[in-house]
Amino acid sequence: MQKVAMISGASRGIGAAIAKRLVENGWAVSLGMRKPDEAPQFSPELMFACPFDALDRESERNWVAATAARFGRIDGLVHNAGIAPRKTVLEASDDEFDLVFNVNVKSPMRLTREAWPHLVASRGRIVTMASLSGKRVKSPGAGLYALSKFAAVGLAHALRQCGKESGVRSTAICPSYVATDMSATMTEAPAAELTQPEDIAKIVHMVLELPATASIAEIPVHWTVEDCF
Repeated sequence: MQKVAMISGASRGIGAAIAKRLVENGWAVSLGMRKPDEAPQFSPELMFACPFDALDRESERNWVAATAARFGRIDGLVHNAGIAPRKTVLEASDDEFDLVFNVNVKSPMRLTREAWPHLVASRGRIVTMASLSGKRVKSPGAGLYALSKFAAVGLAHALRQCGKESGVRSTAICPSYVATDMSATMTEAPAAELTQPEDIAKIVHMVLELPATASIAEIPVHWTVEDCF
């Protein structure tokens, strides 16, 4: 039986690389994005693009339902959509706090609730694309983003506990800078030296296909060598 993964934020960068890697290895993928007409087109027969907006709860329900209707199962859920404001915790307004937590934490939690019965039925896997900013705070400007990613890592652990008996496994992937449009605004390091989206895709593919007896809570990934990771 062909496995099926849902991937949020899959129009480009890490999400698109994960989709491509999975399709190349026999998976079907359901891609959640604000503009489905911009979905990558490397394998249309195994790809299903759906409207998804992390600020629209109805789009979350509709995406899960449409994926289950199209493929009949959900084996993997990859929470990749996210935003990265450059705000200190002193500068951030309440509205800015609410926005980043709604996108980076609350939407993944709601999506998982919607998909949970399908994941239990398939003994599926959940991958949360967190960040090394969910493990440490490197600068004042990373503060608000880091708060949300600490919460995202906590969500991955909480879901791991929820799936203990059912065989659903949850893993947080915590990369530093990856060669994407987002990272280009944050670091002056050459893109060729950074972790590549394809590197992350290989890790996600491995996690999705591990048996329940190989449960991995977190995977930190750095493009160079950092003291702690």
